This record gives sequence, C-alpha cells and structure tokens, in this order.
Amino acid sequence: MTDQIAAGEPLSYEQARAELAGIVERLEAGGTTLEESLALWERGEELAGVCQRWLDGARQRLDAARAGRDGDRP
Repeated sequence: MTDQIAAGEPLSYEQARAELAGIVERLEAGGTTLEESLALWERGEELAGVCQRWLDGARQRLDAARAGRDGDRP
C-alpha cells in the first residue's frame, strides 16, 4: 500500500481525501477501460485506508485527551 506521495512524504488526510474524491469522480463519469477502472478502484481502496488510519489516530488522541481530563477530576 502506498501511503506516500512521489517525494516519499506521507500523505496527509487532506491529500488522501482529495485524491480519493478525484478517483470517485472519474469512476462515476465513466469512459475508462476496465483495466483503468480496476486500477482506480484499487488506488481508491488504498486511499480509503489512509484516511481511515488518520481518523482512527485522531479518535485515539481524543479518547486519550478525554481520559486524561476525566482522570484529573476528584
């Protein structure tokens, strides 16, 4: 799976989401060959995974912050 852009930098959530949105638009528009559609679908699945990992990490950070806050209460 490729979580990086060409320069080797990790994809941000926003980059992955924007690329995924572009892929969805291309697939919905049609006009691609079966092979192109499959490649786009596979890339879309990879990008969806990148986005999900970012969201999971954000949820973990929020949960940890809440646990820390709640743990400070008497």
